[in-house]
Amino acid sequence: MYQTTLSPEQAVGHILRHNIADQQGRKALHKGRKIGAGDVATLRELGVEAVPVAVFEPGDVHEDEAARQVAAAIMGAHVRASAPAASRVNLFAEAAGVVQIDAAGLLRMNGIDGVTVATLRSHTRAAAGARLATIKIIPFAIPQAALAEVAAIGQAHTPIVALRPLHSQRVAVVLVGSGAARERIADGVYPAIEQRVAELGSYVQTPRYAAADEYVVAAAILAALEANPALIIVAGETSIMDRDDVTPRAIRLAGGRIEHYGAPVEPGNLLLLAYLERAGKTVAILGAPGCVRSRNVNIVDVLLPRLLTGELVTRSDIIELGHGGLL
Repeated sequence: MYQTTLSPEQAVGHILRHNIADQQGRKALHKGRKIGAGDVATLRELGVEAVPVAVFEPGDVHEDEAARQVAAAIMGAHVRASAPAASRVNLFAEAAGVVQIDAAGLLRMNGIDGVTVATLRSHTRAAAGARLATIKIIPFAIPQAALAEVAAIGQAHTPIVALRPLHSQRVAVVLVGSGAARERIADGVYPAIEQRVAELGSYVQTPRYAAADEYVVAAAILAALEANPALIIVAGETSIMDRDDVTPRAIRLAGGRIEHYGAPVEPGNLLLLAYLERAGKTVAILGAPGCVRSRNVNIVDVLLPRLLTGELVTRSDIIELGHGGLL
């Protein structure tokens, strides 16, 4: 593609590079328009003798078609694309869920001259119909060779933009504390957990109370598993203070393993994440810190949507939360 200036008659079939205004300053012809034979009279009436155009060369692909091909290369499950318009395609969530972005693939895609892809941050919670990404082709056309590179990157990083949908899930809650604190825990901790779970379209089965004893807590976890929950949240009178505290010992007694303790997130440093294998299913156990009783955004709000989509959050995933972890 190259840029030049032609007479109105010679400009037919080429792409207008700049808006053309009428005598009142209103847009008569918009940039990006393919000049047709019917536009010649308009241009002459406006006194336009030289028309700035972009002339396509063999192998050039129009911006709208290029945007469509980029969308097809990067979009994954539960994502839909808009029709291309004005060199842009938007990607939308087909369901409520959590956004997944392959950052390395996105970086490579945006390194192709003329191609831009802007997305939500990975692991962002998105409502059904929310815009997840926008693709914009900068020039009026890009070479087919560039789109071949787009396709190759898309295949190597499938998918670059995807969504893990949220489904209605059963969540078990084990509340740990002394008998004297039971009412305070029930009134101060449980409602905040229940509301968070409900906002994500899931529900909490009847909570279990356990004294702060590793054997009692382990028994409560095993009893909660009988209802086949997708997730177990353990919270209570105090936060988990170290890997040898009551809750992590109880998880190990129940047959679970500690994935990670401690998070570079404020509020929410004293978080514990564990997993327990049960009948071929991996169940996450979230040891919630004391900040769970607050409805202010904290580590539980960051991890809960991901865990409810079935994602197996890892130690390295939690460590990476430090970038942006000051909530």
